[in-house]
Amino acid sequence: MFQRILVANRGEIALRVIRACKELGVEVVAVYSQADRNAPYLELADRAICIGKAPSGDSYLNIPRIIAAAEVADVQAIHPGYGFLSENPDFAEICRSCNFEFIGPPHDAIRRMGLKTEAKTVAAAAKVPTVPGSDGPIGSPHEAMALARQIGFPVLIKAAAGGGGKGMRVCRDEASFAPSLQSAKNEAEAAFKNASVYLEKFIDKPKHVEVQILADHHGHVVHLWDRDCSLQRRHQKLVEESPAPTLPLKVRQRLGDAAVRLAKAVGYTNAGTCEFLVDSENNFYFIEVNARIQVEHPVTEMTTGIDLVKQQIRVAAGEKLPFTQDQINTRGHSFECRINSEDPDFDFRPSAGKITALRVPGGPGIRWDSHVQVGYTIPPNYDSLIGKLIVHAPTRDEAMARMRRALDELVIEGIQTTIPLHKRIFRDPTFAEGKVDTTWIEREFMPPKPKST
Repeated sequence: MFQRILVANRGEIALRVIRACKELGVEVVAVYSQADRNAPYLELADRAICIGKAPSGDSYLNIPRIIAAAEVADVQAIHPGYGFLSENPDFAEICRSCNFEFIGPPHDAIRRMGLKTEAKTVAAAAKVPTVPGSDGPIGSPHEAMALARQIGFPVLIKAAAGGGGKGMRVCRDEASFAPSLQSAKNEAEAAFKNASVYLEKFIDKPKHVEVQILADHHGHVVHLWDRDCSLQRRHQKLVEESPAPTLPLKVRQRLGDAAVRLAKAVGYTNAGTCEFLVDSENNFYFIEVNARIQVEHPVTEMTTGIDLVKQQIRVAAGEKLPFTQDQINTRGHSFECRINSEDPDFDFRPSAGKITALRVPGGPGIRWDSHVQVGYTIPPNYDSLIGKLIVHAPTRDEAMARMRRALDELVIEGIQTTIPLHKRIFRDPTFAEGKVDTTWIEREFMPPKPKST
């Protein structure tokens, strides 16, 4: 086991990794920007090192400064968390070339899975169903139009080198194809410095289901079953749950088997997530791999009883997975609500500022993963996630009732949050029946307000 680990991240996930290290008896070094110098979790680390000014490019995305901090602190490994550099293959390669173990997959696996067209090729070779579309980045607008006609409208234009909805456009007819293509390429270039895009058949009203995987360096790969992440706004997840509702057991098993085949095909190690779209007839199609720990990993931890962050660290240290596939079972049902510092009544406008009051819910089956406390000031420089409210109960209905109670107990004052939106979601009959899809929130639950004249 490592003696000392550096956490190359901030906020909730930094605290999550710090706690895992403490329970493993491993010293932990935190890094922080000037904007985070008063973050409460820094006091829980064995050492904290400032790596730059508030902008991410000067701190959490600055590879030389993170490596320098690791050298000064004499760590053996670096945990990237999620976001920032977690899926940067160059960072993973640099860490290992500097004799720091990167707590994540091999850099070549990150690189192959980071390019969605390459990931799709690997998936097809592993006999994992993929969405019909282009075999790689599309060429000229003329070739793209010809391919779109061949696939059949509507089509989805997607950035080849990124995610999070950046560089993504739904095109429903030929007339809108050319401007949508150029818009997607421009956004992809701005977000990822790579304007490459590819085409896929647009699957109407799908569910977004993902499978958690773990793989060690001894050839063992397992899945930890599925999560439903269909509740999204502009491709950003709002609520996650495990197991996925309305999904037949045989489909769940096939999804898990497909994820394991894919991980083996690419030589994957450590934690990762294979993401799929599931249509109305429960056919599933691979879309991408997230080569890191996910924001929503707690719902899997609650239903399987497996600490994913500890397993990440143990795998990186060379240990074997302590369980086989047939030993991994799910128990009950779990939900996670992402609590963001945003105002959902004003187009999710960011709400930075000081937290003046905080009441955290408690009781059986309640978990609150957050780095904030009373007096903490939310900086305007980073992602708006301030906490994750997770519940677990024996059944989905009981878990929903528990989440409703927990949301009523949760109080955060001084800033606007998405708590009111989550309260409405968990009292909605369509959501209660599990009959939602990736467009439901924007299409039915909170359609755009009419423009004033």
